[in-house]
Amino acid sequence: MTSIGSMLAARSIALVGASARPDSFGARMITEVDRSSGVRESFLVNPRYDEIAGRPCVPSLKDLDAPVDLVLLGVRDDALEEQLRDAAALGARSAVIFGSAHGEELRASLRSIATEAGMAVCGAGCMGFVNVAQDLRATGYLERDELPRGPISLVTHSGSVFSALLRTRRALGYTLAISSGQELVTTTAQYVEHLLAETDTRVIGLVLETVREGPRLVAALRSAAASDVPVVLLPVGGSPLGSALVTAHSGALAGGRATWEALAEGTGALPVSDLAEFTDTLELLAIGRRARRGHGIATVHDSGAERTLVADIAHELDVPFAQLSDSTLTQLDELLDDGLLAANPLDLWGTGAGTRTLFGASLQTMAADPSVSALALAIDLVEEYDGDTSYVDAALDYDGDAPIVVLSNLASAIDSAGAQRLRAAGIPVLEGTRSGLVALRNLLTLAADRPSGRDEPVDVARRQRWRDRLSGMNSGATALELLADYGLSVVASRGATDEDDAVAAAAAIGYPIVVKTDEPSISHKSDVRGVLLGLTDEAAVRTAYRDLSRRLGPRVLVCATAAAGVELTFGVVRDPQLGPLVVVAAGGVLTELLHDRAVALPPLSRQRAENLLSRLRIRPLLDGWRGAPAADLDAVVDAIVAIGQLAAELGDRLDALDVNPLIVGPSGAVAVDALVEPSR
Repeated sequence: MTSIGSMLAARSIALVGASARPDSFGARMITEVDRSSGVRESFLVNPRYDEIAGRPCVPSLKDLDAPVDLVLLGVRDDALEEQLRDAAALGARSAVIFGSAHGEELRASLRSIATEAGMAVCGAGCMGFVNVAQDLRATGYLERDELPRGPISLVTHSGSVFSALLRTRRALGYTLAISSGQELVTTTAQYVEHLLAETDTRVIGLVLETVREGPRLVAALRSAAASDVPVVLLPVGGSPLGSALVTAHSGALAGGRATWEALAEGTGALPVSDLAEFTDTLELLAIGRRARRGHGIATVHDSGAERTLVADIAHELDVPFAQLSDSTLTQLDELLDDGLLAANPLDLWGTGAGTRTLFGASLQTMAADPSVSALALAIDLVEEYDGDTSYVDAALDYDGDAPIVVLSNLASAIDSAGAQRLRAAGIPVLEGTRSGLVALRNLLTLAADRPSGRDEPVDVARRQRWRDRLSGMNSGATALELLADYGLSVVASRGATDEDDAVAAAAAIGYPIVVKTDEPSISHKSDVRGVLLGLTDEAAVRTAYRDLSRRLGPRVLVCATAAAGVELTFGVVRDPQLGPLVVVAAGGVLTELLHDRAVALPPLSRQRAENLLSRLRIRPLLDGWRGAPAADLDAVVDAIVAIGQLAAELGDRLDALDVNPLIVGPSGAVAVDALVEPSR
């Protein structure tokens, strides 16, 4: 068994810091381990006691006769190093470090000790873990008597989230729940690998403050997707991108959350933005029913205003409603009271008579429509003081093959008895309009076609050619040459360092031309009036060159004039954890102002490139806006794929690459300017 397996399924445990003092951390460790039927042997360690509650207690790990699977270190920071060394010397396979291990020197030492000994380590700064499937509690915090067992495994950097999710009244049952803390040694990537290989986990929930072992985590999450184990990802805070270290637009655009967006996009993880969305999604996915291959959700309401509220928020969240067939609408119309309209979403509240029958029949009718992927009975599920249970009964009567949920708009008003009946029958109760709709959107995402298409093979000769040239690259002409070698269309250009060179370059390219500064220290040319457009003769070129050389320096780039079109920005920025990321954004001088961008892990298939483009708010401009001609979308997708391939081959040698703008029109897409920042 691996060291991580020995930790998470430990049969023998040593409790360092065990205590006889009531309500102390050491006493709670004993209580929780003693409640673990999966533990065969446990040993108490503390030099202050000879025995605790009639059980022997040894002064040190050195006094144990044989190795143990797991050591719980419930001691202060100043004792951690010595105790972990003793655990390693004993031959312990793993440890939990509850303390904060304050200070990088101490953390580095603990990491070194465990790594050299081949030990898995949960923490530091964690609450431990519980293996519910094997009834193992490796924690010093008291939990409920019966931990709910089920298909979910949880890994969270936050101890508070760990505790809250174990104690929630929701229908969340766990295989494993891990408070991983600082992950000094054992990372989320390794936990996910173990969950997929060694447990019956069917849903994984991750609450992460940063990414560690980025490539390994990407691979693990992709394995989860390939195994049909959905991963719900709640990122907390922006992962540091180092964008302050680069001057390319792409670095500024990527921003602090780019890591998370790229991680989700590139692995199929389902991103959520808060704990309400996280728990609603986990509860929905834990039921195990997947959405049908329809076109959207169908919802049934008992309030016109709340129906409109759900429709408004669904539009904002891009949650589609199924387009019901004429036949379905006719059947619904026959069920409704006078004055109500057959539609999706559907308001059923009229006289209030025959609620159970009316709502039940409407749900069955809508479920029979093949366009419906999933159903929601969207009512407040409040306690009815007359004892009426019609809404709950209607949901329980449902027997269609599209999954059904009850979606409540107000969590604080939910009738606990009604919710318990529904959950006991396998019907999720989603506890908020927005969070519930996000959960339904995630359910639809799992049913959709996943991005496919094989990545382009690496061009070894091309990669080596440019790896050799990158370190000395300092001209726009060479940057455009790089893009052209990767298949992008670029404007004709020539560099010049004096007035006559500029005139000769213009004559060779053909008027009208553009002259722009090519000084390596200037990143944003437009900001310093470094781009002069529409030059039509030699005199204009000479005047332009004199102006630029006087103000900015002698190096210029002479370029052909590109046809007008929609301006995009493409880029590559290197994340310290995930490596190179591809950035696609609105382009031109308003790039940072609009902050309209999408981020992905390279390389990119055509399908993923199309999806990336569709995430931009300016995407409708490419289809032709207010009479403008439609852009050549195939050319744009080709360019995204090309940038993705460049990032895959050269990203480890780049801090950033910026193509701004890429001008897109009906006859293609052409790169007009490029900035390359080789890695330092």
